[in-house]
Amino acid sequence: MTRARAAIVPVTPFQQNCTLLWCEASKRGVVIDPGGDLDAVAATIDKAGVTVEQIWLTHGHIDHAAGAADLKDRLGVPVTGPHRADAFLLDNLVETGEVYGIEARNIVPDRWLEEGDTVAVGELSLDVLHCPGHSPGSVVYVDRSQGFAVVGDVLFRGSIGRTDLPGGDHAALIRSIKEKLLPLGDDLAFVCGHGPTSTIGHERATNPFLR
Repeated sequence: MTRARAAIVPVTPFQQNCTLLWCEASKRGVVIDPGGDLDAVAATIDKAGVTVEQIWLTHGHIDHAAGAADLKDRLGVPVTGPHRADAFLLDNLVETGEVYGIEARNIVPDRWLEEGDTVAVGELSLDVLHCPGHSPGSVVYVDRSQGFAVVGDVLFRGSIGRTDLPGGDHAALIRSIKEKLLPLGDDLAFVCGHGPTSTIGHERATNPFLR
């Protein structure tokens, strides 16, 4: 089986987990959620010896997407995701960045994603789950064969994404987690948008928001 590898680069004052994900066999990879600090991201790419072919976004919030346009220009690669419901966030990154002191450019993805889509890099193939709640267009990337996912701000170790931002919906978020993430199985490990990684089983057993 082709092995997936990942490196996490915390970026922006929000310490958002920008993830470099690559196929070990081909050394081809993607950058997921380049929120900023692109020099640090570039250094991680160089250290891993990876050829980045795409940028994937889990959702449109400033700390996840602010650097996508600049990184696209720097690497000459397309931007994929999130779901089109987050277009209003991506259309206002410059304005939002001014509020938070984060340099940003608006971005229109080359490909919007829908529930049931797949994305691929090298020999890796991941399923796309549309998981609204934290934002209307949040998506999760799942590699079922290797038992891992990148979930953005849908679910954290011991917590869940906030729902008090524009387009947030607490009931929808809980529904997304319970109907789409928990069925993936207790052994599935995931990278969160912030903080340490976890597993579905750990969150099912201990996360106070899922009781």
